Amino acid sequence: MRLTFLGTGTSFGVPQVGCRCDVCLSSDPRDKRTRVGAVVESDAGTRLLLDTPPELRLQLIANRIDRVDAVLFTHDHADHTHGLDDIRAITVRREGPLPMYGTAQTMDSLRAKFRYVFDEAMRPLPGTYKPEGAVETLVPGTRVRIGDMDVLPLEVPHGRVTVTAFRIGPLGYVTDAKSIPPGVMAALAGVQVLVLNALFRTEHPTHLSIPEAVAVGQAIGAPRTYLTHLTHHNFHADLEAELPPGIMPACDGLVVAVD
Repeated sequence: MRLTFLGTGTSFGVPQVGCRCDVCLSSDPRDKRTRVGAVVESDAGTRLLLDTPPELRLQLIANRIDRVDAVLFTHDHADHTHGLDDIRAITVRREGPLPMYGTAQTMDSLRAKFRYVFDEAMRPLPGTYKPEGAVETLVPGTRVRIGDMDVLPLEVPHGRVTVTAFRIGPLGYVTDAKSIPPGVMAALAGVQVLVLNALFRTEHPTHLSIPEAVAVGQAIGAPRTYLTHLTHHNFHADLEAELPPGIMPACDGLVVAVD
C-alpha cells in the first residue's frame, strides 16, 4: 500500500494570505502547504481519494494522479470539500458516476451544496461535462469493501461536529480531531502508519495540538506517525528536529510505503 499526501496545511494554507512571517516567506518547499487531502493506493492498484480540498486540481497534477476509484470524505468543511468540481476531469473518463463515501450527515450536506454533482436529472448540455458522484453512506464502526481494500470508518469529535477517521488495513488516517475516543484508539491499535492532525502548540477547541497529537501517536504506538493539518507557526525542518523518534511532520507530495 502507498499513501500520498496531497496537502498538509491548515484551512488557511501556508503561506497564508497577507502574512509576511518567516515561515510564509520560507524558501523550503516543505513549508508550502495546501489544504489537507491524500490518496491511498493498494498493491493491486485500487486508489482512494481522501477528501477534495480546494487545490485538488493542482495537487493531482503535481502528483501525476489521473484516476481514482472512489472518494472518502472525512466531513463537509470547506477546506476538505470545495475542490469537488475538479473531480470532473476524472469522471469524464469513467463509465458511470464516481462512488463517494461519507456519513449520512456529510453526504446530505454535500448533496445540498453540490446538487449538480449528485442529481442525475441535472444533465449537462451536449458537448459539455459535469462531475458525477454516487452517494455511498458510511456507518461509523461498520467496515466496507472498496476494490481490494477494507475500510473501517471511525467517529472522532471536532468541536461541535464529528468527523470520520479511517483505518484502511495497516494505515490509520485521522484529521480534524479534537480528541481520540478510547474505542477509536483500540480500533487503530496495530497500524503501521498513523496520520494525525496537529494544529498549534497550545490547546485548540476543535483540533489536537502538536503535544496532544504526539501523546496520541505514542499511545497508539505505530512505528511511523505523520502529523498533518499544520500551520505557519512551524518550520518543517525545526518541527522535524524536535519531534520524538517515529513521529514526523508530513509535507505536500510526500509518498509513504505502508507495509
